Amino acid sequence: MATLKVKIQEDIIVQNQDYSSKRVNEITGVNDVFKRIVSVPAGNDITIVNFQANVGSASYTNIDVDLLKYMRVTNLDSSNSVNLAVVGDTMNFQIILEAGHSYMLSKADDGMVVEGATDTSPAFSGFEEINKLIVDSASNAVNIEFFLASA
Repeated sequence: MATLKVKIQEDIIVQNQDYSSKRVNEITGVNDVFKRIVSVPAGNDITIVNFQANVGSASYTNIDVDLLKYMRVTNLDSSNSVNLAVVGDTMNFQIILEAGHSYMLSKADDGMVVEGATDTSPAFSGFEEINKLIVDSASNAVNIEFFLASA
């Protein structure tokens, strides 16, 4: 088993005041790593990962939902955003991933909940499995980088 070291660093000085930050997280027990750059054609949706209870001899994009340790999706485009959907058993949520930005996830089993459209008071309950992540390129072709570590 290996240890994945994830570093997040922001460097900024505003009016001679340093507001920089660096965080390091060591994730132990990593057995599998999957890294890929995916070309997403204009006007297309691409499923970049499927989480399942038992992966068996399934294709390489199928990951055991219980074994996820860390995942990152980065929009490699220099000017265009992409839409990213996190799809669960009965619900989904979508975010806009701006050019050059990343989305990170550390849990897929009971890793998401979406409450009602007018609900502004989170209950933090009713979490369900994440089944897949879908990238939508809108009207621009883009490249995304996908990195995943699992037990």
